[in-house]
Amino acid sequence: MLVLTKLRRLKGWSRAELARRARMSASDLGKIEARRLVPYGSQLRKLTRALGSPLEHLERLMDEAQAGQDAGAGGG
Repeated sequence: MLVLTKLRRLKGWSRAELARRARMSASDLGKIEARRLVPYGSQLRKLTRALGSPLEHLERLMDEAQAGQDAGAGGG
């Protein structure tokens, strides 16, 4: 499970709620959690502010999302 998903669930928020608080699209947030989209700098900052979490936690999210995309591209 992604760090982002864990943090969101600890807050008791739905994806829609976190997307609203982070001022980003729920579609993009869903793609990030599904590891189909690697979040970029401004998205990470928005998520950090919304969750009140250190950037280091969400930087792990980017690493996890990238690893998920790399695994999917392998054609396994």
